Amino acid sequence: MSQMPQHDLSACPGCAEPLETGDRFCGACGYDLSAVPAAAPEPDRPTVAIGTPVSWPEPPSREPGALSTSTQHPGDLPGTDSGGHDLPTTPPYAAPGTPPQAHEAHAAQAQVPQVPEMPVAPPARDLPTIPVRTDGPHAAATSGDGLAALAAGTAPAPAPTADGDFALAAPDPRAAAAQPAPPPAPAQPPADPRTATPPAGTKLCVACRAGHVDPDGYCENCGHAQPRERDHMEQELSTVAAVSDRGLRHHRNEDAFAVSATALPDGSPATLAIVCDGVSSATRPDEASAAAAHAANQSLLAALPRGTHPQQAMHEAIVAAAEAVNALAEEPGQGAMEHDPHRHQNAPACTIVGAVVADGLLIVGWVGDSRAYWVPDDRTSPPARLTQDDSWAAQMVAAGLMNEAEAYADERAHAITGWLGADAYELEPHTSAFKPDRPGVVVVCTDGLWNYAEAADDMARVVPSDATGRLLHGAQVLVGHALDGGGHDNVTVALLPFTLAPQGAGSA
Repeated sequence: MSQMPQHDLSACPGCAEPLETGDRFCGACGYDLSAVPAAAPEPDRPTVAIGTPVSWPEPPSREPGALSTSTQHPGDLPGTDSGGHDLPTTPPYAAPGTPPQAHEAHAAQAQVPQVPEMPVAPPARDLPTIPVRTDGPHAAATSGDGLAALAAGTAPAPAPTADGDFALAAPDPRAAAAQPAPPPAPAQPPADPRTATPPAGTKLCVACRAGHVDPDGYCENCGHAQPRERDHMEQELSTVAAVSDRGLRHHRNEDAFAVSATALPDGSPATLAIVCDGVSSATRPDEASAAAAHAANQSLLAALPRGTHPQQAMHEAIVAAAEAVNALAEEPGQGAMEHDPHRHQNAPACTIVGAVVADGLLIVGWVGDSRAYWVPDDRTSPPARLTQDDSWAAQMVAAGLMNEAEAYADERAHAITGWLGADAYELEPHTSAFKPDRPGVVVVCTDGLWNYAEAADDMARVVPSDATGRLLHGAQVLVGHALDGGGHDNVTVALLPFTLAPQGAGSA
């Protein structure tokens, strides 16, 4: 019958309660003492004989400015191997014939501390020699004397051999240290960031006028978000100027304009301006206004030089603009659902107004509620509004149901009844021709301006008196007037001067 193993524990491994010899289970926690594994025998650890304390030599004296006396070099202390024998005094990495100075240099670079136990150093041996060419006039030195000569800087510098090879040698660090340092560059006064020229392809911040704008549209100096290119646009020609601004409430500019100058077949000048206002309740109104302005401008530039009457050319330009906006609704993946049967229900849409000054005539054309005004240079003469809105308010006034003040005070006043777009009920371009008898300026604008100067007299009061001679400045002043009034909408205005034809010149 087998015997249970006896334990020799003084305390329970489970709860640390004291045990008595012969216990098979712990009286406190019931631990099975027979399952306690036998303790593994302690590995043999040879003892190291400790002799008398080591008598370290006194550190050698140092010259003033040298290393501290508390610093020991490997060569300052005698080393012994694990058997108590002195270590060889020749470093194992030294080749036979190396001068003592080279040994000291190696020792100083190594800075390897001695440890109590270290393997017996192998006997010194020669390092393998790297084969080099020796058939040239400057043979590479491979012996100890040659290395010493190179270290001393007396060996000749390697030169190319007959076949163009070079015998390479390590550069002498003392020669590099002996070279004088280049003189410091003269200090330059810091450049004024306000007058600094931005690098090519970048522009200065519109807020601080100092930082450059990064590709994401933010100033690297003040972090100000820069306006998008279309948020504020200006263009000036000799006979026409236009300004468009996003305003203070809209997140983008949905207005667009186009201004151009051309000539009639007889060589007389013709100036034109197109202003479009995207319908915000439609999809992609900014694209609609841009497409309409571009198409109308191109149509007029093609029709006028070939002799088309300006009023007929204006009618054709509005038709071309409508076709361009209609085409946006047919483009796949541009916001409208391609397979939706009602996908034209919210098609891109915009209004349009244009003016042409040519051959003593003033031609205007429009669809929607963007307007054109006539403001004579002589402010004692009455100004005039040249367009009639396609809007709910205009229909109420035309039907005699409301006067103009009541109609435009209604919340439905700006609901338009005519526009360019695929879902327009019927395209009805309006055109009119005028022949002013005095010089003046034509104001072509969106409702973002005329909301703050609705009547012709109000518009005449805000147009600068020198607008005919300073077209861009005049347009800027009008946009500023709208922004000062609240800037609730995008603001776009174009100014065209009208001058009388010289006496005797032909007219339509």
